[in-house]
Formats: sequence, structure tokens, C-alpha cells
Amino acid sequence: MKIIEVKKLLKEYKYKVKDEKKGFFYNLFNEKEKVLKAVNNISFDIEEGETVAFIGPNGAGKSTTIKMLTGILYPTKGEIKICGLTPIKDRNELAYNIGTVFGQRSQLLPNLPLTESMEMFGTMYDMDKNQIKKRTKELVALFELEEFINQPVRKLSLGQRMRAEIAVSLIHSPKIIFLDEPTIGLDVVSKKNLRDLLIKINKEEKVTIFLTSHDTEDIQSICDRCIIINHGKIIIDTSTKQLMKDYVKNKNIIITPNTVFEEFPELINGVKYEKKSKNQIIVNVDTEVVSTQKALQDLIKKLDIDDINIENESLENIIRGIYEEN
Repeated sequence: MKIIEVKKLLKEYKYKVKDEKKGFFYNLFNEKEKVLKAVNNISFDIEEGETVAFIGPNGAGKSTTIKMLTGILYPTKGEIKICGLTPIKDRNELAYNIGTVFGQRSQLLPNLPLTESMEMFGTMYDMDKNQIKKRTKELVALFELEEFINQPVRKLSLGQRMRAEIAVSLIHSPKIIFLDEPTIGLDVVSKKNLRDLLIKINKEEKVTIFLTSHDTEDIQSICDRCIIINHGKIIIDTSTKQLMKDYVKNKNIIITPNTVFEEFPELINGVKYEKKSKNQIIVNVDTEVVSTQKALQDLIKKLDIDDINIENESLENIIRGIYEEN
């Protein structure tokens, strides 16, 4: 079942441009109007329960698209259906089906305990006291909020607050959650905990996840699909696994040697040393020049190897390369 349907979506901004070489009175009557296409005729569908990363560089059109999907902005042209509803026309009804979390903007009551924010949001979504109490209990257990549930929100750490933000956004059991940079500013442990929770709510509650993030670990850990946008246009829409398969051009082979080398042997074309030490040798393989299998065969012949490991190019490098191509 399609939960998000976007067809030929366009958002234009018109602005005036002055001629700096001309005087004030000339520009007063001769200002030229230009059009910026922030989102330029994009189309995509998302199935219920999918985990999708919507990514692109700054100014690519990500935030504008999310604002149109959630009914904050009105599109210039095109059609949007979220849970069968049109965001602008059915904004109130749509609110009952979606949750939103923005990493840099809190929706919690800072001077009151988290329970007050949950009760307030539950009341906003027309839940009765018993429903709020039951759902709060479920979310407190799921997100492990017991230790700070009665503390004022302003006293929570950033990691605790982000767990609380996501929990509150789920109080009314939405079908979709929109996440904008949910792990920004978090430490490594807090990021992993938050990612694990998002995977859990997707699997256990079948919540569709629509994520924007500059952190490629968020994308690899949480999302099965990547939609990449640049200059307002979708340039790639594929599974995260397929993205890695199609765009991995380099692999690192990490070798633990059995013996200490005085001189390192010459490598075949397409293979080069990245690191040479007594305890570890790292070679880089350009897969467009030579296959990984052939590189391995050559290395095994030339080096006395105790252990060997192969690493793909990072998703961050892949996405950067795609941006540069476009």
C-alpha cells in the first residue's frame, strides 16, 4: 500500500534582481523578476513500512519537500497524497497520521517533566486520559525513559531529549514519522541507541520512516532505500544496498602479515599501498581497473598473510562522488 505519493511536484520562488551598474531610479522601474525552482518536477512513491533516506547537499530542496509533504508549504504545481490525504486541504486530518522530529528544534515543554508534554500532545490528538496513560507507559518502556521521566526537560542530556522527542511524536501512533537530522550533536553511543530505537519502532509498530540526515551512518543503519536530490531534482532513487553496489569503485584490503617485510613487493596495476607497517598493511583496489579477486590472488602470492579483511568504500564518499558528478 502506497502511503506517500508525489507526482510532478514543483515549488518556485520569485524574486527581484537589480542591475548594479544602473542607478536607483532605473532599478525602481526596471527590476527583473527571476524564478528559483527549489523543487523541480519530482515524483516518487513510498510504501507503508518503508524506511527511506531523503538526502542531498544544503540547498538541494530537502527541507522544502518535507514542508510540502507535511502541509507547511503550498506547492506551485503537482500532487501530494499522504495516507490518501492532500496535505494543504486536509492538514488537520493529516496531523493525526504523521509525527515530526526536527533535531535542532524542540517540541517539548522545557520547564515541565516529560509526562506533561506527553499528556499535552495526547490531548491535542483527542486521546482520552486512559489512552494517554496506556500509550505513555508503552513509550516509556520502549524508549527506556523511566530514569528521567519526571525530570524537567531542560535538565535532560541531548541524547535523552532526542529519545523523548521521538517518543512524544509517537504518542498518537502515527503511520509516518518525518525525521530531520535526528542525531545531530549526539555522541557515538547516543546515536547508536537512537538508531536502534528507530529500527525497533519500524519493525514493531510498522511506522514508515522518512529521514533526512547528513550522517551517513544514520542512512546505512536505518534506511533500506535512498532518494538523492540535488538542485531540486531527484538524481537517484534506489535501495541502499544497490547504491553501494553500483557506486563502490574502491575497496580497501587490510592485511595482518605473518612476517616483517624489509621491502614491500611491487603491486599490479590498479592496486596501491595505503599503509605499510610491521603490524598492518592496507592496500587500495580500484575495481574499475582490476577485480578484487585478481588483486587478492596477487597479494596472496607476494605476501605472507596471517589475516585479511576487505572493506567497501564508505557511503559518505559514494554520496560525495554522486554530488560532484551532478
